[in-house]
Amino acid sequence: MTLSMYQSSVPVFVRLLKNLSAILDKGRAHAEAHKIAADVLPASRLIADMFPLSRQVQIACDHAKGAVARLAGVDVPKHEDDEQTIEELQARIAKTISFVETFTAAQIDGSEERDIVYPTSSRGDLKFKGVDYLLGFALPNFYFHVVTAYDILRANGVDIGKRDFLAG
Repeated sequence: MTLSMYQSSVPVFVRLLKNLSAILDKGRAHAEAHKIAADVLPASRLIADMFPLSRQVQIACDHAKGAVARLAGVDVPKHEDDEQTIEELQARIAKTISFVETFTAAQIDGSEERDIVYPTSSRGDLKFKGVDYLLGFALPNFYFHVVTAYDILRANGVDIGKRDFLAG
């Protein structure tokens, strides 16, 4: 049995995005219990030169929606990066999950050799074959930003653990 590009992408993105939303629920409950303003946790960072929680969630969502769109050969939808509360971040996650779930295995399987172009502002266009893009770029970046969001919440005292990250 071989592992398909679809199995390696859509279910992975959906599961971790749902877990991220659940972790954000715990963050919201923590903020309410400790009378922390709604915009504090989304603006929190691990260290001054890292993106805040809000941007970590936005980028994780961007990698999920971008990966499946590029692998399927369709345009990547643009989402504004204006979320400032946990509720707004969860709405972005829900929108991303809805988009990712529209793809079928027939649209993504067979994309291993598809030419993928990932535009960057600092390094120009990065070029990959589909399998290298998914396994060597999109998934690692997605996991990095989900883990960093988890770490920011944990560092701010939110009672979460490995089970929350891996739930599902």
